[in-house]
Amino acid sequence: MSYATIKGLSVDTAFQTFVEGQCLPGTGVTADQFWTGFAGIVRDFAPRNAALLAKRAELQTQVSEYFATGKSTAPADQETFLKDIGYLAPEGPDFQIDTANVDPEIAQICGPQLVVPITNARFALNACNARWGSLYDALYGTDALGDLPQAGGFDPERGARVIAWAKAHLDEAAPLNGAAWADITDISIDGAALALATKDGTVALADAAQFVGHSTDKDGLQIYLSANGLLIEIRIDASTQIGKTDPAGISDIRLESALSTIMDCEDSVAAVDAEDKILAYTNWMGLMKGDLSETFSKGGSQMTRRMSPDIAITNADGTPGTLKGRALMLVRNVGHLMTTPVVLDENGAEIGEGLLDAAVTVMLAMHDLSKSDGARNSTQGSVYIVKPKMHGPEEVTMTDDLFTAVEAMLGLPQNTVKLGIMDEERRTSANLRECIRAAKHRVAFINTGFLDRTGDEMHTAMQAGTMMPKAGMKSSAWLTAYENRNVDIGLACGLAGRAQIGKGMWAVPDQLAEMLRVKSGHPQSGANCAWVPSPTAATLHATHYHKIDVKARQAEITAGGARSTLAELLTLPLTDPATLTPEAIASEVDNNAQGILGYVVRWVDHGVGCSKVPDINDVGQMEDRATCRISSQLLANWLEQSVVTEAQVMDAMRRMAAKVDAQNAGDPTYKPMAGSNDSLAFQAACDLVIKGTAQPSGYTEPLLHAYRARVKAQ
Repeated sequence: MSYATIKGLSVDTAFQTFVEGQCLPGTGVTADQFWTGFAGIVRDFAPRNAALLAKRAELQTQVSEYFATGKSTAPADQETFLKDIGYLAPEGPDFQIDTANVDPEIAQICGPQLVVPITNARFALNACNARWGSLYDALYGTDALGDLPQAGGFDPERGARVIAWAKAHLDEAAPLNGAAWADITDISIDGAALALATKDGTVALADAAQFVGHSTDKDGLQIYLSANGLLIEIRIDASTQIGKTDPAGISDIRLESALSTIMDCEDSVAAVDAEDKILAYTNWMGLMKGDLSETFSKGGSQMTRRMSPDIAITNADGTPGTLKGRALMLVRNVGHLMTTPVVLDENGAEIGEGLLDAAVTVMLAMHDLSKSDGARNSTQGSVYIVKPKMHGPEEVTMTDDLFTAVEAMLGLPQNTVKLGIMDEERRTSANLRECIRAAKHRVAFINTGFLDRTGDEMHTAMQAGTMMPKAGMKSSAWLTAYENRNVDIGLACGLAGRAQIGKGMWAVPDQLAEMLRVKSGHPQSGANCAWVPSPTAATLHATHYHKIDVKARQAEITAGGARSTLAELLTLPLTDPATLTPEAIASEVDNNAQGILGYVVRWVDHGVGCSKVPDINDVGQMEDRATCRISSQLLANWLEQSVVTEAQVMDAMRRMAAKVDAQNAGDPTYKPMAGSNDSLAFQAACDLVIKGTAQPSGYTEPLLHAYRARVKAQ
């Protein structure tokens, strides 16, 4: 890397050229304005960031000493201690957030949310365009019906099952008076009104207000219905293979699916240098400008994917209207911990990567803010940044102040940038009300991040005793309290109708029948969005929001009062090691070792931050740094508590390396780990466990970044 000196900073020269030549033109911000402002941000916030990280470490040391000396783990005793050391902040009076100019996809409409690595343009485009998805395709091509399609051509019997399922769903989501959707023989528009007929005569929607409007194009007629605010598109085209066999000529049913998507610069990417950061920012810029495209080969043909346009319709009252064709895009910045070599401070030290992300992602979003017509990301003139891995209200306050400084640097009105608080650290969930208060003018999102939150639970109480196996965590007292309190506190702070309250990922992307069976629990919990692993999963998950009125559910929860207590949240997920059989211990170690290796080898050797990785039973699981944090911290805890020895862990690592090698045997770019003395991926995976107790908050990023940088240097 070569550097240029700019305003006292050392800036990677390729990055300088990128910012000044590609990013700034069109924003109205000059290079001098940007670099002067950014140098001031580094000067003001770097020492503050360092002090907050030092406080994290100090609090963790105090908590570890408390547990290591055999002090009481009883929640009441923990609470007293945590208040004494300042871990638990004093709670102020009741309040309501007053975030303004929030887009309806966040404030009003409830539905699925995607999270995708911003460094993969194809994935980013898929997520952006996942605002709409075919229910017929989602049912036909997955196990949603209970089985998978057979190889070969179109199966008419399966097609009939798909259509029956979809129309039965319409009977629930948009019921008719005196008929079922399977009875409809004709769909037309009379003036601007919806006209439906069966062989026995005309029928109507039970609730006429569900009809939103219609459109016509070369493919025929499309009618639009609304179910709990989510749109349903029924396509009528009797010339298609499906439409010509349908009594009403229905060729497809498309659902408004991924209302929003988080373009991720953090857990799902591997960005360790200027090259990686430029790629991430380039894709975000393309999304904000609206011109991102990607050409790729599929089925032997070249294809180019672009961002979907908005949809012109005629409203139910006959006036012209527009429906958004793209998901509302948020961007997840890096947290406070990591640094980047892209910019060095006046002492030659790497600056906080989160500072760079804030300045650049907001600056690039100005390409969207400056649009006066055409498809826009935010029609309300807002930028949405999700900020992960903040520990407590002081760190949220710094983020709020950082965004204010970025807005001033770029000439934007204060609170243009909206904040998403990732409730994924123990100190944040224990202080969630005060975290929200710290940014009450810009909070637009909170969520429960089960994966990272579990890793932090383990690391925080590393010295308290033996952690229960991973499977037991899902039924632990702290987790139930965490899920309930997140929603309860969010509602009490006025997020309903103003912000998203989110739930976590469905982590098994090929098991969508099971997702359909159980993920209705997320809207039922009062969460108005929840993460899904693919556009197809978003379409299927949307059916839950058709059936469940989340706003009504939120009102019920509010009326019922708090469902969990801080004491339950502070109940540690410990187990008596004497109850763990040697077989159970060996199985748990193998399971975690295989998961760590399967994920880390792709991260370190290939720079893939999130992917579907086969687990020990060869079932594909969505893995990212959060899942890796759980596995590594569990094994680190068992080492610390002498449940296993380092020799046992290393034996499992070597055996599981051979298994992961076999699972990747079909990849010609894969570098085997088993029996290799120079596999940096294998060394990284082992370090995550052996050195896991010493990692800051148990995070995997420092080690993964260091090893990935070594691989790139080679």
